[in-house]
Amino acid sequence: PRSFSAAELVRAAPAPLRPYLRLMRLHQPAGTWLLYLPCTWSIGLAAGPGCLPDWHMLSLFGVGAVLMRGAGCTINDMWDRDFDRKVARTANRPLAAGDISTLQSFVFLGGQLSLALCVLLCLNYYSIVLGAASLSLVVTYPLMKRITYWPQLVLGLTFNWGALLGWSAIKGSCEWSVCLPLYLSGVMWTLVYDTIYAHQDKKDDIMIGVKSTALQFKEDTKQWLSGFSLAMLLGLCVAGVNCNQTFPYYSAVAAVGAHLAHQIYTLDIDKPEDCWKKFASNRTVGILLFTGIVLGNL
Repeated sequence: PRSFSAAELVRAAPAPLRPYLRLMRLHQPAGTWLLYLPCTWSIGLAAGPGCLPDWHMLSLFGVGAVLMRGAGCTINDMWDRDFDRKVARTANRPLAAGDISTLQSFVFLGGQLSLALCVLLCLNYYSIVLGAASLSLVVTYPLMKRITYWPQLVLGLTFNWGALLGWSAIKGSCEWSVCLPLYLSGVMWTLVYDTIYAHQDKKDDIMIGVKSTALQFKEDTKQWLSGFSLAMLLGLCVAGVNCNQTFPYYSAVAAVGAHLAHQIYTLDIDKPEDCWKKFASNRTVGILLFTGIVLGNL
């Protein structure tokens, strides 16, 4: 019996479409959730006391997250196709495997970015400019693993732009006393989950000569992850205080802290399957916080 999942939808798609859907990682939605959830936090915090978040904006940002995550993956695979061929986990990606040509991927990227622009143009002028400013991060992030051991930091700056954009889409501008600590919290969160993710590939990364925080931290990874988690929780508390959040919000922050502590304590950095499991569980972290924001507003 078939299960209803993103992977099943991709497998059920017409054969000519499947390489493109795999190129944008539609079969692996964990990354899309991790891009989308900071947007939901910001949209939720921007809602008035006693009000639910703007469902129209949540939907719009959901579409935008699918398109921009897909575009980011396409750019990443265009840069990394030669590296991907040398790594068992990525060797069957469409570009690395030759299922799609570079020209076809470039045209597909143009289509994704065009649709994402249509979504962006639905927002106010401030948000259009703010959203467009993130494109340089999207394009350059895949290069960072070649030049620094901190590509996860650049990914954090990229993936959490929605923490700024969601608020401005509702309010017309950023309230920096709220948006900045929320954004920095998201960056710290990304350093946690993407360092865990990077431990899956550390042996291959050493062989092909690319860098990551997993290789930088080595056996000290858990201490670093604990520090990032504490910084994330502090930033969330500052954001909550500055927008007058209530008890359910802080309860959710505490639940996020407990979830991260369990992740780090039980993590086995030498088991790729455990690293993937812990990485994917971060969707729960984001949903817990969003739920706390909604209940805190109510």
